[in-house]
Amino acid sequence: MSALENAIEASQQYLLSLQKPEGYWWAELESNVTITAETILLHKIWGTDQERPLQKAEQYLRSQQREHGGWELYYGDGGDLSTTVETYMALRLLEVPATDSALIKAKEFILARGGISKTRIFTKFHLALIGCYDWRGIPSIPAWIMLLPSLKIEVPNPFGSEPLFSGHTFSIYEMSSWARGSTVPLLIAFDRKPVFITNPTITLDELYVEGVHNVKYELPRKSDWTDLFLDLDRAFKFAEDWNLVPLREEGIKAAEKWVLERQEATGDWGGIIPAMLNSLIALRCLGYDVNDPYVVRGMNAIDHFAIEEENSYRIQPCVSPVWDTGLVVRSLIESGVAPDDPTLVKAGEWLLEKQILSYGDWAVKNTQGKPGAWAFEFENRFYPDVDDSAVVVMALDLIHMPNQGLKRQAIARCVEWISTMQCKPGGWAAFDLDNDQDWINEVPYGDLRAMIDPNTADVTARVLEMLGQIEPELGVAITPEKLDRALRYLTLEQEKDGSWFGRWGVNYLYGTSGVLAALAKVAPNTHWRSIQRGANWIVSVQNPDGGWGETCESYKNPALKGQGASTASQTAWALIGLLAAGDGTGDYEWEAIDKGVAYLISTQQDGAWNEDWFTGTGFPGHFYLKYHLYQQHFPLTALGRYQTSLKQRSSLKVPLNLKVKEVDTVQAGGQEL
Repeated sequence: MSALENAIEASQQYLLSLQKPEGYWWAELESNVTITAETILLHKIWGTDQERPLQKAEQYLRSQQREHGGWELYYGDGGDLSTTVETYMALRLLEVPATDSALIKAKEFILARGGISKTRIFTKFHLALIGCYDWRGIPSIPAWIMLLPSLKIEVPNPFGSEPLFSGHTFSIYEMSSWARGSTVPLLIAFDRKPVFITNPTITLDELYVEGVHNVKYELPRKSDWTDLFLDLDRAFKFAEDWNLVPLREEGIKAAEKWVLERQEATGDWGGIIPAMLNSLIALRCLGYDVNDPYVVRGMNAIDHFAIEEENSYRIQPCVSPVWDTGLVVRSLIESGVAPDDPTLVKAGEWLLEKQILSYGDWAVKNTQGKPGAWAFEFENRFYPDVDDSAVVVMALDLIHMPNQGLKRQAIARCVEWISTMQCKPGGWAAFDLDNDQDWINEVPYGDLRAMIDPNTADVTARVLEMLGQIEPELGVAITPEKLDRALRYLTLEQEKDGSWFGRWGVNYLYGTSGVLAALAKVAPNTHWRSIQRGANWIVSVQNPDGGWGETCESYKNPALKGQGASTASQTAWALIGLLAAGDGTGDYEWEAIDKGVAYLISTQQDGAWNEDWFTGTGFPGHFYLKYHLYQQHFPLTALGRYQTSLKQRSSLKVPLNLKVKEVDTVQAGGQEL
């Protein structure tokens, strides 16, 4: 057996060994330590800390501190101020004295970077909850925004059929789903401005560079149009001080009702920890009892996001079983596991059970769509998303199910929903339709710049890849006109160097790979130049070791695109993109592909790959993720597709107008493939 076959079989066996009895796959979704730190704060506020193994959380936080004294946003970033301040706060709440050597190092790190006054708004918000920062420095958000309706406005065009302007008035539904789920409960907290007494009670006065009595609790001005928001904030604060806020209680009641209505039976809110933590803080502000069913369910949901080990207790920002399962299924079948294998059939049955057949927040602006999508998590009725849905459709399409009719109907229903989610520019966003009012990112408390959910190249590419895979009769809802609009969007999104930006994975390697996989399936003849340019860019950033890697810093500095230590997941993305480009144009970059495959084979250990780097993206520039299965299933997908290409390569009849590099034998790590 060749080295390639050995690697594929070992990877398959490893992934199959991870399948849960119910049929799904699910691995840790890792982020920075603020998620755990903020959960510690929540339990201290509610007095539920004694019911959780928070001494293990202390061990976990200590283990993540780096030599420079700080804590990181992502592996190897050199430390982050806000992350470090929140972790310092959590350790103090866990009764670690300020004289502890770890906190002394952390204090030095914090003060050298400007102290608490230079942290992000959400860090200051968490400190304000326990009196370690003054609410005067937190932006005001009037609760009456809950009462603003979402109204569609169109300005007719007297010279054509397309309106001069088409959009919605501002309401909470103009914020991204994740911002909405976190902001609505914040309306309650920002109105009440509580200061909770914790045990122990702490101060963090030592973390103010200027001295705690010299702090200026004001929002920084930028000397541009966005300073208007600061003037509005000053007006809002004046109205609060003099009890002149209109519809204040009506807004609070509407926010409370909205929060309660969106709690899942499992206790989750939005399937993400920030929304869950904020919702429980809001209920605490409103005087809910710790034994109230809403509170108990919410706390239990957070516990389900926890990972407890012998010396560690940490909280995941989200859980990803649907996403993990869809991608693992694709990798197994594309690498040779039989489509009717019982393990895959079981996975398919589990996925079918998770299809969401009820309306969610997406229906506020999408009045045409009918339910039928999938979400990221175990349960998330209100927030299915396009990306997960497209991946699940492709996975189900590959599985040979006992009830093929049921599967086909589920796919058709989902594709119809996806078709109605196409945005005005022609692409698709993750969760919402035309959620693109960019000015919202400039509001004072939106310093993560993730307040909206516009269409992106990577999600759009996933939809088109799905369309190119499924049977034509299942994809009729995405009409030729919709396809043309999407292709125009992707063409405009391509960068001058041939790459595409990656919103949900790091970064240009993720975006470029996804678009190439799509274009090769749906438009190889009309978009071969775009495909070739994308492939050329991937080849140009290959590392000397044969792999590919890209740092998260490329979101802040595009000059770093495609640069970074090689990782298994990013190498796999590059290979998937190059193989797709070859399939689409007939011009395979065999030298680069072979070197990339050799890298994957040589770095595999006992059927698995390991990488420390974060290659998933939450909010570009501010929040990153490590999907612990990315380093397993993406390489298997790449190797499986490469194996298929080798079979075609041996008998390839080369058209005269194509340039295919003929290779009789390929060496990887000194072994014949």
